[in-house]
Amino acid sequence: MLEISNVTTAELPEIQRIAYQTWPMTFGDILSPKQIDYMLDWMYSIPSLTAQIEEKGHVFLLIKENEEWLGYVSYELNYKNEPNTKIHKIYLLPASQGKGAGAALIRKVAEIATENNNSALLLNVNRYNKAVGFYEKMGFSIVGSEDIDIGDGFLMQDYIMAKPL
Repeated sequence: MLEISNVTTAELPEIQRIAYQTWPMTFGDILSPKQIDYMLDWMYSIPSLTAQIEEKGHVFLLIKENEEWLGYVSYELNYKNEPNTKIHKIYLLPASQGKGAGAALIRKVAEIATENNNSALLLNVNRYNKAVGFYEKMGFSIVGSEDIDIGDGFLMQDYIMAKPL
C-alpha cells in the first residue's frame, strides 16, 4: 500500500538521495553530465531544500511502499498570488516507476489544492522529457513553453503544463 507523508527537515537527505539516484536516468539523454551536476547542487543541497521550504513556501511530500521511499513531490499553493498550485518537483526512483506512485502524488496535490480553493495545477517539464506523456494522461495539457537561464551557461527548455481542477 502506498503511503504519502509530509516531509520534515530531518527527511531532506532522503529527498536529496532520491534526486541524485533519479536525475542521471531521467536526464542522461537530455542534459550534459555537467548540467545535471550543476542543477542537482543548485536545487538539492540541504541549504537549498531548506530555503525552498522555509523561505519559498514549498511543501514536500514523500511516498513510500512497505517502508521503502519511492519518490517525492513539492508544490506551492497560490502560486504567484493566483488560485493555482505549482508542482515544482516530482520524481520517482526508476525502479518504482509504473507502480502508480506518481499518479498518487498528483492526486494528493490536486486534493490539497482543491481544499485550498485553487483551480488548477501547473508544472514545468523539460520539452524532451518522456514524462510529458505521463502528465497528459493525468489530465495536463501544454499551455506554453519557456527557456529559463539558470546560470553557468545552462538553460532549462520547458513546457508549461496545466490541469484544471
